[in-house]
Amino acid sequence: MSDRQPPMPDPSPKAVRRNFWQRRLLDPLIQQLTQGVSPEKIAFTIALGSALGLFPLLGTATPLCALAGILFGLNQPIIQGINALCTPIYFPLLVAFVRLGDLLTRTGTASLRIPYMMSLFSRNPGEFFREFGVTALHAALGWAAVAPFWIPAVYFVTRSLLRTAARTIEQGQKLRAAA
Repeated sequence: MSDRQPPMPDPSPKAVRRNFWQRRLLDPLIQQLTQGVSPEKIAFTIALGSALGLFPLLGTATPLCALAGILFGLNQPIIQGINALCTPIYFPLLVAFVRLGDLLTRTGTASLRIPYMMSLFSRNPGEFFREFGVTALHAALGWAAVAPFWIPAVYFVTRSLLRTAARTIEQGQKLRAAA
């Protein structure tokens, strides 16, 4: 039997266990800011990722975010993290996008039975589009009407916050360097 005891946990701040969102979203944001990526580029990533993350056709948000990240040279972990963060508001906004599309087309209220729609889409996409194609078009139209306002609004808000964060990080680095 050994006299050695297990090592004590490291109490330093870097040893603190970080949750999923800190590791997958916050840490990449801070890393980008400290590596010279502009707050504007990160704000654009967040704005575009949130808009694409809310695109109302099921199963399209992740590939759209990946494609946008490639085309615009955006940080994939950030854009996909923002996409994932949009999940709680996805279905309420899906309903709003469909209803806005109904309004814009001045047609009757499109059929909207989300649990059934999801089940049918996973079982038989062809049948889904036959039965709910108009609903999907209304949702896409509603999204297209909102996205041109959503992207700049999110961009300007997050750019301001990220500029402040970048200044704070820079000041902290200067203080540590001076110490």
